Amino acid sequence: MKTKNRIWICHLIVMGLVLILTNSCKKDNPTLPVITTSTVTDVEGNIYYTVTIGTQVWMKENLKTTKYRNGDLIGTTTPATLDITSESTPKYQWAYDGNESNVATYGRLYTGYAMTDTRNVCPTGWHVPAESDWTTLTSYLGGISVAGGKLKETGTTHWLYPNTGATNESGFGALPGGHRNIDGTYAEIGSYGTWWSPTEGVQAFLLVIGFDGIVFSGYYNKHNGYSVRCLKDQ
Repeated sequence: MKTKNRIWICHLIVMGLVLILTNSCKKDNPTLPVITTSTVTDVEGNIYYTVTIGTQVWMKENLKTTKYRNGDLIGTTTPATLDITSESTPKYQWAYDGNESNVATYGRLYTGYAMTDTRNVCPTGWHVPAESDWTTLTSYLGGISVAGGKLKETGTTHWLYPNTGATNESGFGALPGGHRNIDGTYAEIGSYGTWWSPTEGVQAFLLVIGFDGIVFSGYYNKHNGYSVRCLKDQ
């Protein structure tokens, strides 16, 4: 009987240690998101799923609206490839390459001047994330050198091979929507995802995530068209 009791005690101790270690690992892993089924709707009726990552609530999709929050049209160019170099503060949105079928997956591309307009491109209660908001996100996921893979959709349905490091463990679902250049040319759909942040002046902050695992940021001319991913107000 004493031997049996000792065996049961040993089993209980081992089970207790396993539970302690399991709970400890869960608490220490900051990359596990709280996946939500919540949605937000923009002024045009487009519906977006959201995800909670750390203390932030993000849209899981790129912005698609052609209207500001108050219902005013953002407008576009005719043709979609129009060179806007001569315009001082162009406020436009485009489907990539002028092809509306790209919007459902990749959202729209906005000039920096449309993105920073006081009428707001994001729905009520949401905003275009500041540079500091992106820093909060990438820091929570372990730093910019590793955050890209945790933010990217997995596989090569939308990303070019090899889509290095993609796990999408954050639930963010980053997609490579490419961009529109000031001269009206479009480039890098499938290769790079690029997202604006509001900044004063002729350039604005941009976060870039690549199919090759490279993540970087910088300041780019507001005449160019890039994606917008909205963040919930806190």
